[in-house]
Amino acid sequence: MTQQGVRWTADQVLALAPDAASRKAGSKLGAAGPWSEAGCSDEGTVWGLRKGSGSKPYQTIVDIAEAAGPAYKCTCPSRKFPCKHALGLLLLWAADDAVVPRGQAPEWAGQWTAARRRRAEEKKVTDGSGASSGPADPEAARRRAERRAERVTAGAVELEQRLADLLRGGLATAEQSGYGLWEETAARMVDAQAQGLAGRVRELGAIPSTGPGWPVRLLEECALLHLLGQGWLRRERLPAGLAATVRSRVGLPASADGPPLRDRWLVLAQYDTTDPRLTTRRIWLHGTDSHRTVLLLSYGAAGRAPEQTLPVGLALDAEVVAYPGTGQPRVALGEQFAPASPSAIRPPGMTTSQAVARYGHALRDDPWLESVPVTLDRVVPAPDGESWQLADADEDAALPLTPAARSRPGLWRLVALSGGAPVRVFGECGHQGFTPLTAWPEGPGDAVALC
Repeated sequence: MTQQGVRWTADQVLALAPDAASRKAGSKLGAAGPWSEAGCSDEGTVWGLRKGSGSKPYQTIVDIAEAAGPAYKCTCPSRKFPCKHALGLLLLWAADDAVVPRGQAPEWAGQWTAARRRRAEEKKVTDGSGASSGPADPEAARRRAERRAERVTAGAVELEQRLADLLRGGLATAEQSGYGLWEETAARMVDAQAQGLAGRVRELGAIPSTGPGWPVRLLEECALLHLLGQGWLRRERLPAGLAATVRSRVGLPASADGPPLRDRWLVLAQYDTTDPRLTTRRIWLHGTDSHRTVLLLSYGAAGRAPEQTLPVGLALDAEVVAYPGTGQPRVALGEQFAPASPSAIRPPGMTTSQAVARYGHALRDDPWLESVPVTLDRVVPAPDGESWQLADADEDAALPLTPAARSRPGLWRLVALSGGAPVRVFGECGHQGFTPLTAWPEGPGDAVALC
């Protein structure tokens, strides 16, 4: 296909699934039998009819040409995106040119695709005209920002007092007080519109009684929380970049405002984290020319996957715009010049020692940083007592895996991919160790998602 290049792999298709149940159901629908009139176009459209429980088959269509991830339409009643029929159709398309040949889209598919692309062009015109950019009343926006800053300041002062009370009474009181005290403090930070402080308070409240050494971990987190509170209270004295980082960590909203950076961005990893209120999707990209590794964040309401989807192994020609803050990797996706397509490019790797040094260097710009993105070259997964580590094949050094990584199925995919031989692994390196997210074999081979 002209714009799509090589068809996707089955792993890249299944990475689109909103949950494990959809992945399993979609896999069963990836066979040709129940499908009819399936086809695809050079413009990036895949369509097909799938017999369902009713008299009429479901009309399923996917727009692969969406640079920020595929768009879907299916006449089935499912509220999941993509539904199992869209996944099955894409698996069919990925597996066999003969079953999903190139051709002219039927009327129902062509109308939907044309309408989508017309709306996209209209949005570009609207965005470019500036009609929707900037607040309607700058003075009112300034006053709202000042009022919020005052509330955050009041919350930071209250938090400092509570931390002082905890240390004055001794860390043992944290275990006796239970989680309720921390939840109450977190609620107070929410009232102060300091969501970032609230999140860190909840994490701090979960530490007591979590095993040997918890008082040390609690003291460390108290120190970081105190540093953040003091950073906010003294933000006017900080360098501009660090002040922006403090505002972001406290929880104040910010807009991407850096200069656009165009590159061919390789999708390194995509994974979701959930809480009772929100699903957060993290997509790591690597610029093949700039050699920058950046982070896209998207959100979905509780129980729903975010719409933005970029499976591992794809690459897209696009601009990104950075968010404020020294050393912050987060960006917003800007103009896209071509749809995402499979790529054999791999990011350059480093040793485990260099990865640790990179994390230490990053902490100078952001002391609250949990981890940094790194690609390790020629490492071997190896057991380390009851734990696991990634050992350098060429030097006497290793990185332990984080507790979260040791409990994920991706660990065994990594071990199987390696088979005792060196592999290249992308992941997040921080104070708890290394979390592998994607791996490549030493020789030829596709990326393997580990999350």
